[in-house]
Amino acid sequence: MNTLYKIALTLVIVGALNWGLVGIADFNLVEFLFGEQTLITRLVYILVLISGLVCLGIYTKDLDK
Repeated sequence: MNTLYKIALTLVIVGALNWGLVGIADFNLVEFLFGEQTLITRLVYILVLISGLVCLGIYTKDLDK
């Protein structure tokens, strides 16, 4: 697995954990760490979105090579 996929997968996991916390405990970890609607918070959300799109590429790749 190349570095891009590892970084993307890590960010997708962070996003999943954050949304899990929002659903379970109504606690947004990203906003807690970086503030509500700050530039950094928005960048984290954008990076998670891009990572999710990159991870879609996993479906089309043969990772057994």
